[in-house]
Amino acid sequence: MNLEAINTELKTKTPKEIVQWAIAHSKKPIVTTNFRPYEATILNVATQVKKDIKVIWCDTGYNTPNTYYHAKELIKQLNLNIKLYTPKETKAYRDVILGIPQINDPKHVVFTEQVKLEPFRRAMSEHAPDVWFTNLRKGQTAFRDSIDIVSQGKDGVLKVSPFYNWTDKELEVYLVENNLPNEFKYFDPTKQLENRECGLHA
Repeated sequence: MNLEAINTELKTKTPKEIVQWAIAHSKKPIVTTNFRPYEATILNVATQVKKDIKVIWCDTGYNTPNTYYHAKELIKQLNLNIKLYTPKETKAYRDVILGIPQINDPKHVVFTEQVKLEPFRRAMSEHAPDVWFTNLRKGQTAFRDSIDIVSQGKDGVLKVSPFYNWTDKELEVYLVENNLPNEFKYFDPTKQLENRECGLHA
């Protein structure tokens, strides 16, 4: 697969056209979400093309009340086919045994494995997608600057980011035009810093 040629072709396409291209080349597509800011855009465009697409939500258990209400609203508005994955350990147990370690604490690796990486691997194993839609965008992290609209992981799964070249301002216009909600009170306990990669993508 010539990713360079594909990305050159898709660079001038709209997010919906990019999703349509990917769906046409897919047998088992999924979209992942954590209901962070601007996630409504990728969920909207993915479900416009394939209404019943599986929406993988790996809930760390540490989301803000605002995020949970936002998730409930979007799930209802877009009639999302949610597949929910949570850590095997409860948050109450982890709060006592581990807490939320700082990034430079060796226990942070264990924490990230428990709340994010293991549930994600479990989801990917159970659904075995060939195309994975995500809302990665250029300018978010150094790693994300190094990929493109379409990239391919070591597992062979095509990762498609339809809004890769969009700015926050452009996403805000999209949300208004499509009557979609947004929510900024979001917390990722594994990142703690906005420009830090979460571990699922790098």
